[in-house]
Amino acid sequence: MDFLKDKTKKQQFWLTYGVFVINGMLALSVGSLLPFIRDARGLDYAFCGMLVSLHSVGNLISSFAGGTLPIFIGRKKSILIFDTFFAAAYLLIIFGSSRFALALAFLLTGLARGATSNFCNASVNSLAPGKAWTINGLHAMFSIGAFLFPIILTLLTMTQESGWIYAVYFMLVMGVLSWILYFIMPVGNDCLEKNGNGGGSFAFFKMPLFYICTFTLFFYLCAEQGVIGWMVTYFKDTGLLDEALSQITASVLWIMILAGRLTTAFASTKVKKEKLLPVMGIGMILFFLLLIFSRSTLWIVIGIMGFGYSMAGVYPTTVSFTGGLIQRYPMAWNFILTFASIGSIVMPSVIGRIAEAANIYYGMSAIGAVLVVDFAFIVGLCAYIGKRGVL
Repeated sequence: MDFLKDKTKKQQFWLTYGVFVINGMLALSVGSLLPFIRDARGLDYAFCGMLVSLHSVGNLISSFAGGTLPIFIGRKKSILIFDTFFAAAYLLIIFGSSRFALALAFLLTGLARGATSNFCNASVNSLAPGKAWTINGLHAMFSIGAFLFPIILTLLTMTQESGWIYAVYFMLVMGVLSWILYFIMPVGNDCLEKNGNGGGSFAFFKMPLFYICTFTLFFYLCAEQGVIGWMVTYFKDTGLLDEALSQITASVLWIMILAGRLTTAFASTKVKKEKLLPVMGIGMILFFLLLIFSRSTLWIVIGIMGFGYSMAGVYPTTVSFTGGLIQRYPMAWNFILTFASIGSIVMPSVIGRIAEAANIYYGMSAIGAVLVVDFAFIVGLCAYIGKRGVL
């Protein structure tokens, strides 16, 4: 924790954590608000599906552009530009009456979210390269935000459904607050290509670590988004859980993700991350199998809790292995994030197609195969680090 003794780095570290709490709220607001927006604006399911896709597309675009633009205009100017899309998106939802305005709003939420993810992960990695606890702590902040927004929305809509608009106003305020936090954050605005650290270099494409980490994250995000996106539908359509309990499973999952990230953040200060990551991979597979094969409510809930707890630290711990790589080649992170994020876009569609051709059970079962492949890359990553070490 030596970097926290530096006043400037300490301020940057905690402000970054604060911004990521807000980013968690942004991410969950998209799905949570959609049913209310659909009813209020009379939207069909096909258009609502397109809105969610536009959010993912925006997230993918800014994951790349958010890491490329700083090369030309600097880190601070870049994130301030992208973060203006946050508040702009909710203004469009409030005052926009056309479908085009809504489509643009959801695209802007993705642009803001992806840029923040890129910036915050890269910032924390640069402050403490290779320190798994800092990245796990960062993603725990995201989980807190993700858990808080549905609660806020529920409280606002408890007496009347029209209260959802106040949640949108709340997110507008959060968008303005996040921009202020970025503005006061002590981040250098030098263009990355001018800082002499390989910022504009693409030499990382020759490094096996880049590819191993990218594929580990790709298949992880396939599994994560597959479960998060389809879990409630799976339980409802199969009749394994009633409708109310099916909805609660999402909250249970995020509570366990938060607990898992906090646990991993602590454990990574005591145990080598090369030992922790395979344990998480095994846990994901075992608890997912329990979830998919169980027919009783108790074992299903245990499967959900175990899966959420196991998966929580995989992404941030994998990212921590790239700390030295990103510090040496800042451009590497936006390529890793961009390529890996494709998994979260592709897998939900794959599950949907399988479910359409067979049924939802087989669609969800496909996630099991993805988890096995991801575990193979986890083992490969840890073996590589054991032999070569990190940059």
